[in-house]
Amino acid sequence: MRALKVAMVLVGLALCGGLALAQAQALHSSPPKYSADGLYNLANSYARAGKPGLAVLNYERAALLAPDDADINANLEYVRASAHVAVEPRGRLARIALAVNPACAAWAGVAGIILAGLGMLAKRIGRRFQWARVVSVLIGAALIALAVSNAMLMWPRMHEAVVLINQTPARVSPVPMGDTAFELPEAETVTITAAHEDFALIRTRSGRTGWVSRANLGAVVPQTRG
Repeated sequence: MRALKVAMVLVGLALCGGLALAQAQALHSSPPKYSADGLYNLANSYARAGKPGLAVLNYERAALLAPDDADINANLEYVRASAHVAVEPRGRLARIALAVNPACAAWAGVAGIILAGLGMLAKRIGRRFQWARVVSVLIGAALIALAVSNAMLMWPRMHEAVVLINQTPARVSPVPMGDTAFELPEAETVTITAAHEDFALIRTRSGRTGWVSRANLGAVVPQTRG
């Protein structure tokens, strides 16, 4: 019975690790193959050209690959401030979780599952080196918590997009001549919740929703086409 409980725990942890790995794979398999330095330099060129939407989009993409890069984060905040776009501050735990590259966090979760599983199974073998088993489980649990936290915080970002055109209309219906509910400023980050033909249903950070032409949005995580 105890072995069954251990197996169920390991399966649950494996599912969490699989979620983190899937997200990391989605980030790094999106064509074309990006590099943090290349995206950072591209964002700088857009910022100098007075295109804050494209600048923020590429800074955001660079930050996904190098989340702890001080220059990327500083320039991203500067361009947003210059475009008068407000950003919600993240809590300390969120900053810690997102400071890890998604791929690294995913593999850390896998390592945590292995360590925690070995610690749990070793308890059935004998009582020797109990301290080692406890340490193994604790380290494994910490790595799993990091991976799961990173995955949970990264999941909404998989659906985020940056407004590329100033005063982009958000319409009440997904048609070109639909009534405008409100307008979006360039460089604002929104969440895509649905899609219909050439339009995407977006939600702003303040909770407003509307249909926006996909041509006016840039997905933070580029979508694969197959």
